[in-house]
Amino acid sequence: MSSRIEQLIDELEEYIESCKPKFMSSSEIIVNKEEIDELLRDLRMKTPDEIRRYQKIISNKEAILNDARAKAQALIDEATVHTNELISEHEIMQQAYEQANGIVAQAAGQAQEILDKATMEANELRMQAAKYTEDRLAELESIVASAIQSSSANYDRLIGSLGQYRDLIQSNLRALRPSDEDLDGQVDGSGIDVI
Repeated sequence: MSSRIEQLIDELEEYIESCKPKFMSSSEIIVNKEEIDELLRDLRMKTPDEIRRYQKIISNKEAILNDARAKAQALIDEATVHTNELISEHEIMQQAYEQANGIVAQAAGQAQEILDKATMEANELRMQAAKYTEDRLAELESIVASAIQSSSANYDRLIGSLGQYRDLIQSNLRALRPSDEDLDGQVDGSGIDVI
């Protein structure tokens, strides 16, 4: 079952795939800023929910540890009862004591194994959750960086084109307005300077 973050990333990738390519470009696309902003907002809103879900998984570590403690205590209680029964018989008191110690040691060993296993499983879940979140954020960073790079390149081309148009307009204006030196030498038949 995929998470909502994965679904949003899939939607973002599908949206990027569905965008029209930029004219005369095989690597650039035209994106609708509102649509991509909405997808990014959704992703930003869902990320805390996913993180809470993984924190809940990690918090199950406590339940596993508590269960292990309860099992250990039950084993210890059982060993204590058994020890008390053995001690009540004077002739086998020493044997009972040794058996009780063995049961207690076994119970403590089993309890420690259960606790160690629960701790390792909880740590593994925490690392997997952190890795998953890190991977998803790295993918998102890559997508956003690509969008920024594409937008920056488009902006630079627009500024370049506007500069060329400005230069052309200025050139045309100069052609329409002769300089003062050109006008000083021109006189019409009446002796009046042509303006």
